[in-house]
Amino acid sequence: MENSSSYTPPKIWSAGKENGGRFASINRPTAGATHEKELPVGRHPLQLYSLGTPNGVKVTVMLEELLAAGHLGAEYDAWLIRINDGDQFGSGFVGVNPNSKIPALLDRSAATPIRVFESGAILVYLAEKFGAFLPTDGAKRAECLSWLFWQVGSAPFLGGGFGHFYAYAPTKIEYAIDRYAMEVKRQLDVLDQRLAKSPYLAGDEYTIADMAVWPWYGTLAKGQLYEAGEFLQVQAYTHVLRWTNQIAQRPAAQRGRMVNRTFGEPASQLHDRHDAGDFDTKTQDKLVAPS
Repeated sequence: MENSSSYTPPKIWSAGKENGGRFASINRPTAGATHEKELPVGRHPLQLYSLGTPNGVKVTVMLEELLAAGHLGAEYDAWLIRINDGDQFGSGFVGVNPNSKIPALLDRSAATPIRVFESGAILVYLAEKFGAFLPTDGAKRAECLSWLFWQVGSAPFLGGGFGHFYAYAPTKIEYAIDRYAMEVKRQLDVLDQRLAKSPYLAGDEYTIADMAVWPWYGTLAKGQLYEAGEFLQVQAYTHVLRWTNQIAQRPAAQRGRMVNRTFGEPASQLHDRHDAGDFDTKTQDKLVAPS
């Protein structure tokens, strides 16, 4: 690994050397399946293939909120995709998401199954399918979608930018960490100023915008993402913290955080979910804040 101060990019880049870092073993410059592996299929129309990272939590929170609101058609099977093992490069998963990223949803409720990939797209698809958590009023809908896509555009700076260079990169590069720390703090300020004026991101209603932003920035605001709370002084964003704690009290959000989770206390993990009864053996009263 070249020192950042002496590295000169070659005229033509190639992937001929080890790039280091926590996820080096699954990084590659090509797409497509690396092996044949069919996906499991459960008994519900909605089949989710995911992992309990922030992007996966967005969708499981949405599904649990739909069920809590009485939308019985939102019953789902959630199957664990272990990205460190390369499950996302199996032929079945690539068939649902050619981008080989979690989450991926297959809706088998119609004669021809519908695949939906990218977490923001899944949230919109489910909101429109069930007529819930996405306002129908033009101005309110626009506000909701604006904040949803704010998250889609902002999270790479938090995750692949700050998170990578602060927590996962094999060497600490001051310029990269400073660059992304500044952007993440700016994002937190954007949220804090909005939430000083509104209980939720899109207004008075809890929507898919909150479900998209909360798993990333709620966890960050509690100091539990990349263990960077003190570094970023997240306690200063009081309105984000109020909003974070408010959502964390919702039983559906607590359940959604458990699904496909493989880290934390054993009681907080539900690797696969096929029925509401799967939660019965778990202790949900401990899950009152993102972790």
